[in-house]
Amino acid sequence: MRRAVALLSGGLDSTLAVKLILEQGIEVFALNFTSPFCTCNSGRKESGCKSGARLVAERFGIPIKVMVKGLDYIELVRNPRYGYGKGINPCVDCRIYMFTHARRYMEEIGASFVITGEVLGQRPMSQRRNTLKIIERESGLEGLVVRPLCARHLEPTIPEKSGLVDRERLLDMVGRTRKPQMELADQLDIHDYPCPSGGCLLTDKIFAKKVRDLLDHKREVTVKDLQILKTGRHFRFKGVKIVVSRNHMENIQLKNLLQEEDTLVEPLGFPGPVAVVNGALQDGTGEFVGGLILRYSNNKAGERRKIRATFRGVSQELEIKGSLPEEIIEETRVC
Repeated sequence: MRRAVALLSGGLDSTLAVKLILEQGIEVFALNFTSPFCTCNSGRKESGCKSGARLVAERFGIPIKVMVKGLDYIELVRNPRYGYGKGINPCVDCRIYMFTHARRYMEEIGASFVITGEVLGQRPMSQRRNTLKIIERESGLEGLVVRPLCARHLEPTIPEKSGLVDRERLLDMVGRTRKPQMELADQLDIHDYPCPSGGCLLTDKIFAKKVRDLLDHKREVTVKDLQILKTGRHFRFKGVKIVVSRNHMENIQLKNLLQEEDTLVEPLGFPGPVAVVNGALQDGTGEFVGGLILRYSNNKAGERRKIRATFRGVSQELEIKGSLPEEIIEETRVC
């Protein structure tokens, strides 16, 4: 049976790789991974890598399976075997994670190999020759990963040696330029690809600070902990995490991301941001978060204001003298 599993992100490279293998008459089953750290956005109402991958799968008429990188993935981010890139991105371990799941799916559906849109030398950490070999070995896919875009620069794989895949119809792209991919897309009549390059928030040094702060202070991380990383201003006061919204939309988002152990703090009788405190208010936390709220509200005159703090359904009101000094804000700012 000529069947393959494709790691399909919805980006241009993986789309082209699938197309090249389909043109050889090989049946393709797409596998897409979603993550709270994906920056990919196509600008549509339904956007992101999952939507983009589904659009590609629908266009090509192939089945697609979507997998969520769950809390087990967070432990990988916390302690990667092969280290981090420029941020807190465990690129090599991440690829091993995805390839391992691809191997299991391959075995489940009776496929013979895995295909990816990787291009040798395109990504500095995970797409080097020696790293590609490590990823294959650690995921149990040695010789079973076909990379149609750069195959001619690599040793023939088992599917190529056996004649299952025609190596002469594979390509020799290399490096970081995307011009060859775009030219090939025009030749193959592939347009409006929804996620041209994609990205990972873990590579962003500023976002990485928030992730590291979370992992350093909390052992049992939840999905909402990850979601709130992308919302608001983040502070750490006496070991307590505090997130303050930046606009009305984030006011709503923070309220929706409230967890059982959190305290919701709101301005009382004046317009301003809301804040989420991880835990009950104690040891001066109420005065601190109140000062943050006043600092980022429209209360420019510095007069006293009241805030309402609600913890597990019980509310209390606190009077705040004024906004915090900038030096204290900067000392406690995570990001």
